[in-house]
Amino acid sequence: MKQRPDESRFQQQRDRVLRSAAHCFNQKGYSGTSLKNVADMLGLTDPALYYYVKNKEELVYLCYIRAADVGREAMQRAVAEGGNGLTQVRRYLRYHIEIMVGERGPIAIMSEIPSLQPAHREEVLELSRQHSLKFEALLQCGIADNSIVPCDVRMTGNAIMGSINWIPKWFHGDQTMAKKVISEFPTVLSRGLEKTPTAQSRPNRSLSS
Repeated sequence: MKQRPDESRFQQQRDRVLRSAAHCFNQKGYSGTSLKNVADMLGLTDPALYYYVKNKEELVYLCYIRAADVGREAMQRAVAEGGNGLTQVRRYLRYHIEIMVGERGPIAIMSEIPSLQPAHREEVLELSRQHSLKFEALLQCGIADNSIVPCDVRMTGNAIMGSINWIPKWFHGDQTMAKKVISEFPTVLSRGLEKTPTAQSRPNRSLSS
């Protein structure tokens, strides 16, 4: 069903609200962020902000749902394009990072789970668990097709996903840095997975000779 113009505008504006809220929560945490902080960042009045969210708890919840949606989108796109396990892992990392440091960022760090209501908390945790399992499945596929070295997929997945999820904590919008993160992080984070390292990812031994 085609969206009505007013629905589209509402979603676009709420996405702006969630990006601004993500920035505030990433920098100040839940207790240090108020709805007024978010409204001021957007140039909205406090009552105008309540048109998009009921309260701060719902704002955190929606930020985390958005973060889960971004990860799922990147994963689905990477898998749909095919290739061996390592190729899909690197493609997923690139697509996810491109969103996080691009125009659709920032994405909220899921560090304030305890602040959520029980139902919201369980929903967000379940989405996170499902995403982790899908990433572990990619790693397992790579082991099976011989593109990834045998490894503990749970520990390896936690290490890689932890690195990605922490990017919003230290990335603050510099576009030169964004280009470097997009181009280098997928290889850096997946280098230890390679069965046979590519020339691009091998250390430059001439530097140490």
